[in-house]
Amino acid sequence: MDYVSALVPPVVMAVFFIGVVRVIVKTQGGAAKAKEDAAVDAALARAEGASESPAAGA
Repeated sequence: MDYVSALVPPVVMAVFFIGVVRVIVKTQGGAAKAKEDAAVDAALARAEGASESPAAGA
């Protein structure tokens, strides 16, 4: 029975990991994709603007 108790944690972690990967893959795209992409683009534009501002003023 020691082998069963030794194998249970890795099997449980593997099942959990596979579930997480499946959720990530299934949630890519969809109706909210354009909204999420726009939010990321806006955040990147703000970050680039903030990093360029001090250099332009100097």
